[in-house]
Amino acid sequence: MTPVWPPASFPRAPQLGGPLRAWRVLGRALRLALAAVALAACAAPASGGPTPIPQQKTIKDIGSDTIVNLALAWAQAYGTEKPEVNISVTGGGSGTGLAALVNGTADLANASRAITPEELAKAKANGITPVQHVVARDAIAVLVNPGNPVAQLSLPQLSALYTGQLTNWQQVGGQNRPVVLLSRESNSGTHVYFLANVIRLGQSKSTALFSPDTLLLPSSEGISDEVRQNPNALGYDGLGYVTPDMKTVAVAADDGKPFVLPSIDTVNDKSYPIARDLYIYSNGEPTGEIKEFLDWIMGAEGQKIVGELGFVPVK
Repeated sequence: MTPVWPPASFPRAPQLGGPLRAWRVLGRALRLALAAVALAACAAPASGGPTPIPQQKTIKDIGSDTIVNLALAWAQAYGTEKPEVNISVTGGGSGTGLAALVNGTADLANASRAITPEELAKAKANGITPVQHVVARDAIAVLVNPGNPVAQLSLPQLSALYTGQLTNWQQVGGQNRPVVLLSRESNSGTHVYFLANVIRLGQSKSTALFSPDTLLLPSSEGISDEVRQNPNALGYDGLGYVTPDMKTVAVAADDGKPFVLPSIDTVNDKSYPIARDLYIYSNGEPTGEIKEFLDWIMGAEGQKIVGELGFVPVK
C-alpha cells in the first residue's frame, strides 16, 4: 500500500479565521520575549564575563611646537598606564595654545614663553583663569651649517646679525658669504623669547626687530633642515631638536665674556645665556584627570622623558 504524506496524525497549521490569528499573536509574543532576553543579557553580563571597557576621557593639549614632541611622548607613555584617558596633542605655537585655552577650546596650553598681560586680560573677560606650571627647561641653541667655520658668537653679535647690521659671515670671523637668517614665525614662543632676549638683549625699552630679510619658518624641523642644507644659514632651535649632524655655536652673554655651549649642565648652572622655562597652562588649579596627568609629568616617569628628549628636567 502506498504511504500517504503527510499522515493524518501530522499537525497542520490553522487555515482560517481565529485559529490563524492566534498563531500569529503567539509567534509575535515569542519573538518579543526572545528580544527582551537578549537585551537583558547585554545589559547585565553573566558573572565572570569580560568587564565592559569604560568610556575614554579626552584631555585637549594644544600649543608650543618646541614642546610638541615632548607632549606627544608624555601622552603616549601616560596612555599605556591610563588607557581610559586620551591625551590629544596638537602643535601650532605657544600663541595658538594660549588662545585655545583663553577661548575654552583646550584643557591645557603648552607654551615656551610666559603668558602676556593681553592674553591674561582676554582670559579674564572669558571667565578663564590661566595657571602656570613649569614642566621643563630648555636652551635655545644657535645653529650654523656644519661647513661654516664660525664656532662662537656673542649676544651683541647675534643681535647685530639678526637686525641686519651685520650681513656677511666674514664680519664675525667666517668666510666671505652672505648671512641667511632663519627664524620661527611670530606666533612661536621661541620667536618671542629670541626677540626679547637676543635681538633686544633683554632691554625692555628696545624696539629692535628681526631684519625684514629673515626667513620665517613654521616649525623647528624646518629650521633644522634649512641649516643642514644651506651653507650660509644662521638659525636657532630648542635644545631638544639639536641632532649630532648639526653644528651648535657657543654663545657669550657679552663681548669679552666666556663662550658656552648649550647643555643640560650649562642650563642648570645658568652659565648658558639663552635658557628658559617651558610651561603648561591650565584653566584654574587642576583637578581630576588633568591634575593626575600634570602630577605624573612632574613625577619620576614624566621628568625622565624630559631628559631623554634633550630638554632639562625641573626635578
